[in-house]
Amino acid sequence: MTLNEALQLSLQRSSLPKAAEAAVQASREAAVKAGQLPDPMLKVGIENLPVNGADRWSTTRDFMTMRRVGIEQQWVSSDKRAARSDRAQRAVEAEEGNYLADVAKVREETAKAWVTVLYAQRSLALVKALEQQSVDDLTAVQASHRGAKATAGDVVQAQLAVTQARDATQKSVLELQNAKLALSRWTTTPVESVSDQTPILESHVPHLSVEDLEKYHPEILAARRAITLADAETTVATKERRPDWSIEAGFSQRPQFSNMISVGVSIPITVNPSQRQDRDIAERSAMGTRARLQYEDAVREMQTEIRTLAATLSSQKERLARLKAELLPAASQQADLATAAYRAGTGSLSAIFNARKMQFEQQLQITELERDAALTWARLEHHVVPHELASAGRAQ
Repeated sequence: MTLNEALQLSLQRSSLPKAAEAAVQASREAAVKAGQLPDPMLKVGIENLPVNGADRWSTTRDFMTMRRVGIEQQWVSSDKRAARSDRAQRAVEAEEGNYLADVAKVREETAKAWVTVLYAQRSLALVKALEQQSVDDLTAVQASHRGAKATAGDVVQAQLAVTQARDATQKSVLELQNAKLALSRWTTTPVESVSDQTPILESHVPHLSVEDLEKYHPEILAARRAITLADAETTVATKERRPDWSIEAGFSQRPQFSNMISVGVSIPITVNPSQRQDRDIAERSAMGTRARLQYEDAVREMQTEIRTLAATLSSQKERLARLKAELLPAASQQADLATAAYRAGTGSLSAIFNARKMQFEQQLQITELERDAALTWARLEHHVVPHELASAGRAQ
C-alpha cells in the first residue's frame, strides 16, 4: 500500500468526513427555509356565544353569535429575510470548514500511521539481520571454543547477545503489528505491508501566505468563517430591532343575519428597546469582536507551529545527512579494522562481534531519526488540505 493509496482509502471510507458531510447537508437544508415567510395561521372560532338566559349555548338564536374563520400571516420584511438567509449561508460555510478540518485530520493521521508502518518494517528487517548475525557469531565462537581459540566467557557473551537480539526482534514484531492496526483504523482495510518508498521530505506549507492559509488550513479557515458568521448574526439582530407585523382577515357567519368580514393588523410594541433589542445587537457585536481576536490568535499560533515544525524538519534532515556521511562509514570501517586485526592475530572475535553490533545499532539509530523526520513532515504537510479537496469542500 503506497502513501497515496492509504490517503485515498481513508478519505473514502473514514466515518469522520462522512459525518461532517451530513452536518453540511443539514445546515444547507436549514438555509433553504431561512429566508421564507412563516407559515400562515388558520383561525377558527365562535364569537359572542350566550352562556345564560333562554338562548344559552345556542349558536343560531342570538343575532350577535357568529361562527368565524380567518387566516393570519406574520409579515417579515424582505431585508430581514435576506439577513436571515445570509446568516444561514454563513452557517453552511462554517460547517464546510468543519468538514475540511475532519478531512485534514484523517489525512494527517493516515500519513503518520503509514510512516510508522514503513519504518517499523525497516527496523524489523534490521533487527532480524542483527539476530541472524548474533546466531552466526555464536556458532563461530562455539567452534573457536572447541578449537581452544575462544574462552567460555566468549561463548556466554555470544549467547547473551543472541537472547537480546531475539527479544529485540519480538519487540519489533509487536511494534509493526500495532502500527499496521493503527493504519487499518484509518483505511478500514487490513494492511499487510506498505510500499518501501521513502517520502520526499519537502513541504510547501512554510511558504504559504496568510491568505493561502485561510483557504487551506482548516483552523485558520474556521476562525475566518467564525467572523463572517458573527457579522451575519449582528446584521440579523439589527434587522430584528424592527418588529414583525401580523395581518389577519376573517369571515364571520351569522344565521338569519348578515355575514361579516373583518381585517386587522397586529403590531408588537417595543416597550424598552434599549434593554432588549439593543442588548441583542450589543451581544452579537461583542461576539464578532471575540471572533476577530480569536482569528488573530489562531493565525499567530499556526504560524508559530508551522515555523517550529519546519525548523525541526530542517534540523532532522541536516542530522540525517551528517550521520549518513560520517557515522555509517566510520562504523563500517571499525568493523573492517576489527576483522583485519583478528586475522592478523592481534584482535579477538568479541571485538568483531561488538563492531558489527555497533554497526547495526547505528543503522537503527538513523532509521529512527528518519522516522521522526518523516512524522514531522507528515504533521506539517498533511494538516493543510490540498487545493482540490478545499475546492470540493466549498462546492459541496
